[in-house]
Amino acid sequence: MLQPRTKVAIFSLLLVLSASLPVTEPAIGVNWGTVSFHRLRPSTVVDLLQQNKIQRVKLFDADPSALRALEGSGIEVMVGIPNEMLAVFSSSSAASDLWVRQNVSAFVGKGGVAIRYVAVGNEPFLSSYAGQFQNYVMPALLNLQQSLAKANLAGYVKLVVPCNADAYEADLPSQGAFRPELTEIMTQLVSFLNSNGSPFVVNIYPFLSLYGSTDFPQDYAFFEGTTHAVTDGANVYTNAFDGNFDTLVAALTKLGYGQMPIVIGEVGWPTDGAVSANLTAARAFNQGLINHVLSNRGTPLRPGVPPMDVYLFSLLDEGAKSVLPGNFERHWGIFSFDGQAKYALNLGMGNRLLRNARSVQYLPSRWCVADPSKDLSAVANHMKIACSAADCTTLNYGGSCNGLGAKGNISYAFNSYYQLQMQKSQSCNFDGLGMVTFLDPSVGECRFLVGVTDTSFAGVGAYWRGVLAWVLVLWSVWVFEV
Repeated sequence: MLQPRTKVAIFSLLLVLSASLPVTEPAIGVNWGTVSFHRLRPSTVVDLLQQNKIQRVKLFDADPSALRALEGSGIEVMVGIPNEMLAVFSSSSAASDLWVRQNVSAFVGKGGVAIRYVAVGNEPFLSSYAGQFQNYVMPALLNLQQSLAKANLAGYVKLVVPCNADAYEADLPSQGAFRPELTEIMTQLVSFLNSNGSPFVVNIYPFLSLYGSTDFPQDYAFFEGTTHAVTDGANVYTNAFDGNFDTLVAALTKLGYGQMPIVIGEVGWPTDGAVSANLTAARAFNQGLINHVLSNRGTPLRPGVPPMDVYLFSLLDEGAKSVLPGNFERHWGIFSFDGQAKYALNLGMGNRLLRNARSVQYLPSRWCVADPSKDLSAVANHMKIACSAADCTTLNYGGSCNGLGAKGNISYAFNSYYQLQMQKSQSCNFDGLGMVTFLDPSVGECRFLVGVTDTSFAGVGAYWRGVLAWVLVLWSVWVFEV
């Protein structure tokens, strides 16, 4: 294999030769999150991407297993830097040099990974963070830009900062402006992005608007027409996505960057965990969004100019994510955790429907359920233990398994824990209240899962252990630097 420096030199030559190629049409990409109890092999996920002709993928960290699997695939990648790392990058150029060498330079090049963007933080200006990461963003960007320049990659790998839509506000799209406390840093950010040829990345979630307000018109969240259109001067908005997008366009215009390219970093609709989160709604929203974007109609403030790219959130369900925002947080995937399509969806890539993951290695087809011959009156503590470890969010109000009844709820909790424990016999004991069955207890849309065999990097802890390890390494570099 070529050494990183040689690979980068060849890669830079290829970039010069391709500089005159025409700009491609907007593409539909996906977010690949990995906060899951049952994680597919990265090679299986990359094959899933290729089977569905998905050419853009966004990662939330620089997982080396995922990056190695993406080598040679031709899929363009956005690599993420967690917010927790921004402080050290803002203080240490040596730390940013090290990160770029190990997570970008080591992978790009002929036959390597097509890393096009590095996402510096993830929604670092989110209002609920109360400014926790705000002061680190610009210094971290400047250090990382210098690191990319040293690696001869600044002309190709672009730095971006994915922002939540709460960074701007308005009663009408044309009145859009960034939150007052963000005006200064947003002016600095968009100036930096413009100077370096980077787009503005924003996450837009009409679902959250609907979920968070009983007054939000449900049909306005979709793309099929509404009786609650928003009139803004000569412009009429029939869906929340366009209204939100143009509010950002207006905010950028106020800063003097009205033509800045915009990428949608996250957008989607969950399939479970809330009343308005279901398969029908998710398909209607995502298909409507895809059709809208690929039609090139644009929006009232940008007619004929759709977003550069759109990254659906998300590729797979992540059953170990925090449910603080809501139980739906674990159910955003267009595929279930095991790479099986949840509903018919045409991504506009030449395939009529989604294709399932291949060669998924499952545990044996057996489930843990409540023993019907036992007295279950003392089961409450067992259910609490099971659901505190495993994912039981579909049992709650609005979930697909909400109507199972008492015994069904117990069985679902028992099985979720049993699969999490890789079907170890003792994990279906529950003081004699559980039993193993070979008959699938799934009912309707309520699926009793069977786990996958690969656990080499499964679980929520793996993600945070990786982040913590990098933070410790980078801080040690910073200490020696000063």
